[in-house]
Amino acid sequence: MDDFENENDLTQDLDSETIFIVSQTFKALGDPTRIRILNLLFKKECSVNEIADSLNIRQSTVSHQLRFLKNLRLVKYRREGTTLYYSHDDAHVMLLLQQMIDHACHS
Repeated sequence: MDDFENENDLTQDLDSETIFIVSQTFKALGDPTRIRILNLLFKKECSVNEIADSLNIRQSTVSHQLRFLKNLRLVKYRREGTTLYYSHDDAHVMLLLQQMIDHACHS
């Protein structure tokens, strides 16, 4: 049996919670705005204002998307005074995102 078949066997008995988390993560990566936010946060930590300014999108849109990403534990934040600074929170997902970007740029 080759490695692919062996790895495939490991994924056959997934519980419903794992399946849900995986599908929600792919849903998160399926949105262009969230991809842009995650890509920026992969490069540096940013406040909501910095994200909005860098990506030229409304602060309310950024906040909404960050809430979605935070609920999936794909981003985290730290507080400095009254400002929240966001960064990515899952190296596995960031690696997947980077591989997909590399794939898209390779074509």
